[in-house]
Amino acid sequence: MIYQRSSALFAEAEKYIPGGVNSPVRAFKSVGGTPVFIEKAKGAYLYDEDGNRLIDYIASWGPMILGHAHDPVINAVTEKAKKGTSFGMPTETETEIAKLAVSMVPNIDKIRFVNSGTEACMSAVRLARGYTGRDKVIKFAGCYHGHSDAFLIQAGSGAMTFGTPNSPGVPRGTAKDTLLATYNDPESVKTLFEANKDDIAAIIIEPIAGNMGCILPEKGFLEGLRSLCDEYGALLIFDEVMTGFRLAKGGAQEVLGIRADIVTFGKVIGGGMPVGAFASRNEIMDHLAPLGPVYQAGTLSGNPLAMSAGLAMLTELDQKPETFKSLEEKTQYLHKGIARILNKHGVPHQINRMGSMISVHFTEVEVRDFDSSATGNNDTFKKFFHGMLNEGIHLPPSAFESWFLNDALSYEDLDYTINAVDKIAPSL
Repeated sequence: MIYQRSSALFAEAEKYIPGGVNSPVRAFKSVGGTPVFIEKAKGAYLYDEDGNRLIDYIASWGPMILGHAHDPVINAVTEKAKKGTSFGMPTETETEIAKLAVSMVPNIDKIRFVNSGTEACMSAVRLARGYTGRDKVIKFAGCYHGHSDAFLIQAGSGAMTFGTPNSPGVPRGTAKDTLLATYNDPESVKTLFEANKDDIAAIIIEPIAGNMGCILPEKGFLEGLRSLCDEYGALLIFDEVMTGFRLAKGGAQEVLGIRADIVTFGKVIGGGMPVGAFASRNEIMDHLAPLGPVYQAGTLSGNPLAMSAGLAMLTELDQKPETFKSLEEKTQYLHKGIARILNKHGVPHQINRMGSMISVHFTEVEVRDFDSSATGNNDTFKKFFHGMLNEGIHLPPSAFESWFLNDALSYEDLDYTINAVDKIAPSL
């Protein structure tokens, strides 16, 4: 495929935008080459500035669960925009989507809307600290909760030490209150609780990880976290920015049967608009201003365009729960097809899948945490990524990102994708 205009646009963007992009993964640094600039999208397809049509397995990193430019969402935004784009004042639509979301998700009484997943997770941690009166938070190596200072922490010499900043600009004073544990290792969490008995406000976790590839929680892992939080008086925060309203109407809580204390949302809840949210029971949410002392605010929170898009999206998912089964069946079909082809060509790999999230890891090691995810052969992934791109298939440009299917994908699209893997597999 030809990407002349994309290359020219990227060269121009680099003059005025750091790295030429407004979010680092878009720069193709981990796979090499020049990022593709998109002109438009519809259904399961992206159309780039060079006129190429690409089958999309990113879905804007999750929210386009029903496909791009979905008519009910576009119509809702268009009609709302005619009445104004922002008021900085309450609207009825905010209450309508809040009522619907609360009815769909287990264990929440109230929800507050913000403008991104990062903001939702940041606010959830502040609320947990304010509610418990404690400072420390446990996160897991490889889980991403946005770019707030408290989350840009990696493990030191081991996964159970105090964190050290993973980015310049993150103060060490912030890092000391973030404790690192290992995903799928409840003992690592227990050790942290024993060493910091009355200091831990919360655990924050992606219940199904999506930022080290798709990684599923092993049996008993999340149950163990719930028990530890109950034992030590800490809160369990589920970061469902990826999984919320994607895996089921009630997200990972519904699918896994685990009760979280605070849940964060993004992606799907905004129908593709910049939206996040966090939600909990009354006794926790009532600690937020203006009812309580924990401050959180935002001029664009509850923006009418974003609320109308989210309401249209959630309404359709609520009324058509069969969408989740359809997505899961398509993802399973893709999983089996890719596995069959890679096995035929003798390419070492692991495929992880949950609902409509899936990832391919080029390793012989079972992928169950960040360290095992890092065993993947990145050179093989680069060849795979660019080979698939040349066949007209757009995958996440990183071996550490989940793919997201949308329900506009047809089985013809899936067969084309599987056949593309067959074409490029000999080069892997």
